Amino acid sequence: MSMAAGVVGVDLGGTKTRFVLADQALEVEAALTRPTPARDGGAAMLADVVRGVRELVPPGRRVMAVGIGTAGVVDHGTGRIVAASDSFTGWVGTDVVGGLQDALNVPVTLENDVNAFLFAEYVRGAALDRPDVAGISLGTGVGGALVLGGELYRGQQGGAGEIGHVPGFGDEMCTCGQRGHLESVASGRSIARRYEQLTGLAAEAGHIAALARAGEAAATQVLADAGRAVADAALMLAGILDVYDVVIGGGVAKAWDVLGASVSKELAVTEPIGGHPISIRRAELGGDAAAIGAAALALRGP
Repeated sequence: MSMAAGVVGVDLGGTKTRFVLADQALEVEAALTRPTPARDGGAAMLADVVRGVRELVPPGRRVMAVGIGTAGVVDHGTGRIVAASDSFTGWVGTDVVGGLQDALNVPVTLENDVNAFLFAEYVRGAALDRPDVAGISLGTGVGGALVLGGELYRGQQGGAGEIGHVPGFGDEMCTCGQRGHLESVASGRSIARRYEQLTGLAAEAGHIAALARAGEAAATQVLADAGRAVADAALMLAGILDVYDVVIGGGVAKAWDVLGASVSKELAVTEPIGGHPISIRRAELGGDAAAIGAAALALRGP
C-alpha cells in the first residue's frame, strides 16, 4: 500500500531556511535547516530551496504541494516578491511560484512569513478555534498578521495587520527611517539598542531578558517599555477591528516570562472601550510555525 502524499512547508528567512515535511493532518514527519544564500540573488535562493526539498523528502515519498513563507510583501496573483528587507539581495521581483513549480513539478504557494506563522497557530496552535485573531511577531523586526472569520486577511495591498510600522509608540527612530513605530520599541534590535543607550553596554535581547530576570534595572525598564507597547498595540487592534485574541511569536517571545508581565500590567489598567478582555498568549509552535503555516496554506491551494 502506498503512503499518502505529504506536503512541504518552507520558512525562508534572511539567515536560515527551515523545511518541514508534514502529512495532511500537518503532523511534522521530518525537518531540516539550511543557511539562506540571501546575498546571492533570487535564482540562488530558489535553487537552494529546491536542494532543501530534495534533501528533506525521502525517495518514494510523494509530495502534493510546497508552501513558501518568506519575509517581505508578496503578490499572490503573480507569485512574486514585491518588497523585501535589506537582508536579501536581488529578491524583489523574483518569480518564486513559477520558478519552483518548474523545478519541483508540484503546485507551489507563496505567503508572507508572519501570515504563515499566524495561520499555523490558528490551525493547530495557540489560536486554535479562535476565528478572529491577530498575530504579532517580535523578532529582529516586528511583523503582524490577521485571521478574520477563519481566513487570512491580507487587505488591499497585502499588508493588513502590519502593526509593527504604525506610529504612536514614542519617538524612537525605526529601522524604516520613521519614528515612533512599535518596531522601534519592541523588536529584538530595538531592545538591544535601547539597553545600550541606558548602560553603554552592548547585549542581545536574550541576554537582556536574563538580566531582567535577575532584577537588573535597565534591562527591566527596557523590557517593561516593550511590553507596554505590545499591550498598546493589542488595544489598537481591539478598538479598530474588534479582535480580542492576540498571539505573540518571534524570538523575543522567548522572554515572555518577563515581557508578558508588563503586558498584563498595562492591560489591567487600560481596557478596550467595550470592556471585553483582551487575551494575549505566547505562540505554541516555536521555530516551525511559519513553515507549518506555509504547508497548511499549500494544502488549501492558491
